[in-house]
This record gives sequence, structure tokens and C-alpha cells, in this order.
Amino acid sequence: MTSPPLIGIVVSSAREARFDEKHELWIHEIAKQRKDLAIELIDLCDHSLPFFDDPQSASSADQSRARQRWADRLAPIDGLIVVTPEYDQGTSAELKVAFDIAGQEIGRKPIGFVGYGGTGRAIEQLQLVAIELQMAPVRNAVHIGIAEFIGIWQQGKNFNDYPHLAQAAKALLDDIVWWAQALKTPRENI
Repeated sequence: MTSPPLIGIVVSSAREARFDEKHELWIHEIAKQRKDLAIELIDLCDHSLPFFDDPQSASSADQSRARQRWADRLAPIDGLIVVTPEYDQGTSAELKVAFDIAGQEIGRKPIGFVGYGGTGRAIEQLQLVAIELQMAPVRNAVHIGIAEFIGIWQQGKNFNDYPHLAQAAKALLDDIVWWAQALKTPRENI
């Protein structure tokens, strides 16, 4: 029997007062209950990624140490779930840089999204970036809208108060597992 796919959950905001961790912990708890996948948490704050100081592209053989550590972190992952805020109708700069310097380690792997604070435009933007990086964005995503976000953040509610979010998370995880399994063998044979 083959081992379940290893899915990385990426916390993408590096702001000091970020809200990502609540969402990351929530999706992590749901994912841990499943037997058909393994989960690793990946926090962008744990990686000192170069912003503008790396003169080479991600496809260059001459990579900085920070970029190489990031690539090594992503290499064993079979798929990603990115927890992302929406800032100014887009994603966080840190996440975009992380994608830009990732290189071939993320290609031909599925990616899904848990978005909050508007979410639609950030997720759409990331889906386009993922396609350009030869990833396979899955159809289902979790959109934590403003009403849910404010309810959880400021009004004492929790994720259980919004059962549609758990349903969306299940659909997202189902998609990620299916695509991770479907793409693993062809990816390993390249």
C-alpha cells in the first residue's frame, strides 16, 4: 500500500498581527481527521526569503541559500493548501515572492486555497500564478467572507458557527487528495 500524499498547509501572511494562524489551525484540524493524507505546516515567517536581493530567476542553477532551503522544504510535498488573506484585492507580497522563487519543486502538484477577508480576488490571482508555475489549482476552495471573518475575529464566534465552511473544507481536501494521487506517479516518472 502506498503512503498517503503529503500536503503542505502554507501560512502566507507575515504580518505581526496576522489572522492566518486561526484558519491554518482550523483546516489543519479538519485535515488531521482524514486517513488519506499527511499534513505538514509551512509558515512563511520561518523562511527568510529574498525580496529583491536575489539576481537570478528561480530556474537558474545558481540559487541563494535561502532559495535553496525553500526549494528543499517544498520538494517532498505532494500538494499545497495555501491560507491567504486578501490585501488590496490581491494576495500577500510574501506569498507571491515565495511562489516566484520556488522553482520546479512546486510544478505539477495540486494547490488549493483557504482565503479570508474578501478572498475571491486573491484566490483568483493565485490560481493564475499557480497555472503559470505548472501547478494544478483545484476547483474547490474555502472562502471565509467578511461576515464570517468578523464573527470569528471580533464577535466570539468560531468555525463551528459556520457549517458551510467545513463542507467547503471537505470538498477542498477531497480535490487535493485526488489530484495529489493522480499527479504523483507521472511527476516521479519525468
